[in-house]
Amino acid sequence: MVRSSESCVLMATLAHPDAFTVTERLTAFSRIVRVQLRLFGKRNGYLRRPPNTAMSLADSSVVKRRPRAVVAVLSVVGYVLVIGTLYVGLPIYPEIGLGTVNLLSHAIALVNTVAVCCLVAGWYHIRQGNVETHRRLMIASFTLIMIFLVMYLLKTGGGGRKDFVGPDLPYYLYLAMLGIHIVLSALSVPLVLYNITIGLSHSVDEIRQTAHARVGRITVAVWSVSLTLGVFAYLLLNHVYTFEFVPA
Repeated sequence: MVRSSESCVLMATLAHPDAFTVTERLTAFSRIVRVQLRLFGKRNGYLRRPPNTAMSLADSSVVKRRPRAVVAVLSVVGYVLVIGTLYVGLPIYPEIGLGTVNLLSHAIALVNTVAVCCLVAGWYHIRQGNVETHRRLMIASFTLIMIFLVMYLLKTGGGGRKDFVGPDLPYYLYLAMLGIHIVLSALSVPLVLYNITIGLSHSVDEIRQTAHARVGRITVAVWSVSLTLGVFAYLLLNHVYTFEFVPA
């Protein structure tokens, strides 16, 4: 049954075919169909927009549904990029000299120091229940680590490496710190990626139902120790003792 003034007018058009051309009658008929379909859809709720479309899209995202798979893929990509740069010699970096390498070394130490401060502050604020401040600090830490990674790959792939030159005892101390730093850095990659993925794709209530807090405590500890040892190794190599530069 027609229930709109528009449909009544159109039905009148069809009721007096002699007064209208064939094209006008066909147009009127098609409009009647569209009006009735629209009314039917409204009555049955088919045309109602979901109350939270953005959230519905987020709920269906691959990152949210399968965070571990996303973390695994990103971790493998990161490992391949670093290993390819260190041991294969990927030809994707511009050639840089010792002066730029030194500048990048100083910048990396500064970035890592600030990242450690953000990590510790973020851990403190979540303990105090300041979720938003914690979130901002952890995003800042992750951003700083991405900056570090770019500078490190450029320094190593485009410049070269620095070999420690000094007495035996400090040399072995340097190697121990560097070795632990490398191992912890490798271990922290999937932990960091898991926590940042969960933190960015889930609401606060949803995060509480994941392993975010438990993994986060381990991540902060591993990540902070790794970065701190990296800074100490930098100080020994660049300021306390000296080095021999080996171009890439």
